[in-house]
Amino acid sequence: MKKRPLNLALETSEVPQPMADGLGATDPGPRNVLLDLQNPDLLTPPHTDAGTIPNLKFSFSNAHNRLSEGGWAREVTVRELPVSTTMAGVNMRLTAGAVRELHWHKESEWALMLNGRARLTAMDQDGHNFIEDVSEGDLWFFPAGIPHSIQGLKEGCEFLLVFDNGSFSENETFLITDWFAHTPKEILAKNFSVAESNFASIPAHERYIFQSDVPGELSADQVSAPNGTVPQSFVYRLMEQEPIHSRGGMVRIVDSTNFPASTTIAAALVEVEPGGLRELHWHPNNDEWQYYIEGQGRMTVFASGGKARTFDYHAGDVGYVPFAMGHYIENTGETPLRFLEMFKSNRFADVSLNQWMALTTPALVQDHLHLNQTVMDALHKQKQPVVI
Repeated sequence: MKKRPLNLALETSEVPQPMADGLGATDPGPRNVLLDLQNPDLLTPPHTDAGTIPNLKFSFSNAHNRLSEGGWAREVTVRELPVSTTMAGVNMRLTAGAVRELHWHKESEWALMLNGRARLTAMDQDGHNFIEDVSEGDLWFFPAGIPHSIQGLKEGCEFLLVFDNGSFSENETFLITDWFAHTPKEILAKNFSVAESNFASIPAHERYIFQSDVPGELSADQVSAPNGTVPQSFVYRLMEQEPIHSRGGMVRIVDSTNFPASTTIAAALVEVEPGGLRELHWHPNNDEWQYYIEGQGRMTVFASGGKARTFDYHAGDVGYVPFAMGHYIENTGETPLRFLEMFKSNRFADVSLNQWMALTTPALVQDHLHLNQTVMDALHKQKQPVVI
């Protein structure tokens, strides 16, 4: 059936124009008005923006979606967002009972359950196994090379996967069905000490995501391992953590100090109230990979050398900040803005501009910036991640 074109039916007054402060001119088109409405700070940049820096935004909505029986998956990697060299992300959905098949990969996997519930299985190199259920707000982390699976429970589920290599691709993982299909049956027979005829029904191709029955109770799925379970849990209940509250919002930080299994990825879940600001800051350890979960906001990135650029973000968007570049994230909507800050690092670290100025000799700061005493008195010696 032929699709009808979308009728925008926008009033003339609702169509944004690239004009501000006597500069610019109207854009009669052709143009994509919906994109312009979502990206007002690209169409009409703040006057403080200057110079050229890489694109720092890509939406999962613009990513190719791989549809399977029982779910779908789409990815944002260095191919979609070239500046994102340190990390890549996958957004995946599984229906009730659907399985992301037994697999492993060269990269470590960090994940946040966005909604629903799932059952995880894994085994480490020493024969310790792991079978656990996860719900909305829970995290998991599988080190590189550790085999695992994900299966949707009765609600189904959607989750975000983040990998510690920007070149990762969800289409290049090591799948158990793919390996079986490319191993001679006589070798399988020798390996498992059974007759070759027992492998007559193995799949001819990878299954990747496939529909299965909804698992029963967790206790019924547990498998006794001679070597016991993994010494460190692969799951972290993020929402059970007491957040860091400050004026304008709150932050939950998770890294190897409170989630020991997560040795290569650190993260912060940030919530900014309407009108609030994730304060001016930078990160001294690595690039920052962001995922916007809820709300809308904008980020200006200061790249040194007189360069700065502002980007607008919505739920489902990926943002990126190259190493050590100063930035802020402002909630520009009427509802809370929630997003992830993620780093290829075992520890979370940020430097607060406000705190740095407060802990530096006042006369030196004033000599640099010509600030009056009102500003100097407003500086905070304790970090306040979110302000309003």
